[in-house]
Amino acid sequence: MAKKLRQLRRRIRNIHHIRQIAKAMYTIASTQVIQRKKELFLARVFPEETAKILADIKAWARKNFVSHPFLDGNGLSGHGLLVVNADRGLCGRYVAEVNQAALRFLKEHPETKLILLGEKAIRFFRQENWPIVREFRRIERPCLSHAQALAQEVLALYREVGEVHVVYTEFRGELLQRVRVERLLPIPLPEKPARELLVEPDLDVLLEETGRAWLLGRIHQILLEAKTAEHAARRQAMKTATDNADEILEKLTIQYNKARQQSITLELMDIMGGAEAIREEL
Repeated sequence: MAKKLRQLRRRIRNIHHIRQIAKAMYTIASTQVIQRKKELFLARVFPEETAKILADIKAWARKNFVSHPFLDGNGLSGHGLLVVNADRGLCGRYVAEVNQAALRFLKEHPETKLILLGEKAIRFFRQENWPIVREFRRIERPCLSHAQALAQEVLALYREVGEVHVVYTEFRGELLQRVRVERLLPIPLPEKPARELLVEPDLDVLLEETGRAWLLGRIHQILLEAKTAEHAARRQAMKTATDNADEILEKLTIQYNKARQQSITLELMDIMGGAEAIREEL
């Protein structure tokens, strides 16, 4: 009985330590979600408005028989894929869902070249020897410099393949994150009727510079979407872990109290039996 009590005490102590860690990680993730959300909501505006401008320019360019690789393709074949995943785990299904979505894309397009962001993506795709062009790690707080480095790699890859896509997790709300596969280049734009535009210095330069600006803003937004979604998923996972620890602690405490009560009862019975034996001898 004493051995069972020691085991229960040890297990209760271990679960309590795990609960403390999960609770601390939940608090940190909650803070990170709040901070990243502020940056994300601001970052969403620029690519949305730039895309509207690009749609107008594209319509005017087509009317004037002007094309650009950013809008009309470069005539090459093959695909490139940017995979945006996490560097750390303990975030529920976040890591697996991104990797599986990227894997499905690779099975449909086996010739795809990869740009990987995040330790979890790098480890996963290295196992199968997929063609990896570039790897990025430890981007905990995405900023424009990170987006610029990624944009340069995406543009370099676009000189070798016909399309570049991205796999990332979109932040839809505190309890909802969705994995998305989207095309980055050629830039996906809605069709709009052409309207008269005054373009300076010329249409080609405007398409080039506006396209690069959109790509930079879009990648910056994607990085923030993914990081916010990651912290939200980690917060959910740590909340679940804390609740499970509380439930286990409650059950173990009941078991410990029952075992302790049983041990005390047995000790009392031994004492009473010994007292009765001494009384009989007297």
